[in-house]
Amino acid sequence: MRDGGCTCGKVRYRLTEDPIVVHCCHCRWCQRETGASFALNAVIEADRVEQLQGEPECIDTPSESGRGQPIFRCPSCKVALWSHYGAVKDKADFIRVGTLDDPDRCPPDVHIFTRSKQPWVVIPEGAEAYPVFYSGEDVVRIYGEDGARRWRALKDG
Repeated sequence: MRDGGCTCGKVRYRLTEDPIVVHCCHCRWCQRETGASFALNAVIEADRVEQLQGEPECIDTPSESGRGQPIFRCPSCKVALWSHYGAVKDKADFIRVGTLDDPDRCPPDVHIFTRSKQPWVVIPEGAEAYPVFYSGEDVVRIYGEDGARRWRALKDG
């Protein structure tokens, strides 16, 4: 089990299963949103995130796509805990890895939007990395068989 929460401790959660995949996104939008050089998101089915304490507030923020992005934050300290994105919307939580008690257990499986990464960020040799996003053909290789099955179930369900 992986537990996490906000800085002030009012919101706590638990991942009841390993994430499907961990994205390291280097897009400029994520850089602006996080105030850092990239966003590290562990993708997991929303029903596999157990609320232990408190309730995050959903704040709809502008996004590059123009559709907006729901970000779930602690109502007290305002730390971003997770977001919902794209095709799977609220069926998956994109957990901010830095909010996990042990973020070292979730290294990135793939680096995306590397065309806009900060020039001083060095992506490890042999790491999965894509200038924009990967294609459906790459999902099994990146996610593994089980992860690809879980992702398909979210998209098809």
